[in-house]
Amino acid sequence: MIIKGIVHKFGNDINTDDIIAAKYLVTTDEKELGKHCMENIARDFTGRVSPGDIIVAGKNFGCGSSREHAPRALKGCGISCVIAKSFAGIFSRNAINIGLAFLELEQTEELLESDLLEIDLSGGIIKNLSKNKTYKTQAFPEFLQEIIKEGGLMNYVKNRCLVKE
Repeated sequence: MIIKGIVHKFGNDINTDDIIAAKYLVTTDEKELGKHCMENIARDFTGRVSPGDIIVAGKNFGCGSSREHAPRALKGCGISCVIAKSFAGIFSRNAINIGLAFLELEQTEELLESDLLEIDLSGGIIKNLSKNKTYKTQAFPEFLQEIIKEGGLMNYVKNRCLVKE
């Protein structure tokens, strides 16, 4: 699975309240949540994002409360993948559940705002097309890629595991 998009850069410890403020937790609609993604820390964020874009952050991305709304908001505003030095465990699980790809990379400081990236999830290859540099990370497991392609765990289960009449 190949993902291509522009980098939107954030630092360490981006928590779920930074990703989507608690006042918007009255819905689980991805598009509606996406309209307010990151607004507490980057007011113009949603105006800069195009479908397929990528967030690059430091350590402990998605820390805080265990809300599925955070990866839903990211996906709803057009983010296709998050690359960070590390992720909060609950964020990783929630991202898989709703169908948002993520990768860990130690050298996130080398990826800059507006760089164009091409990510090969199967090979764990991140190409910075703006700087002609390639990074190797852990491949995103094939079965998780299938969940991403299906749009999340519930769709995966519906489409693959339930008996069809």
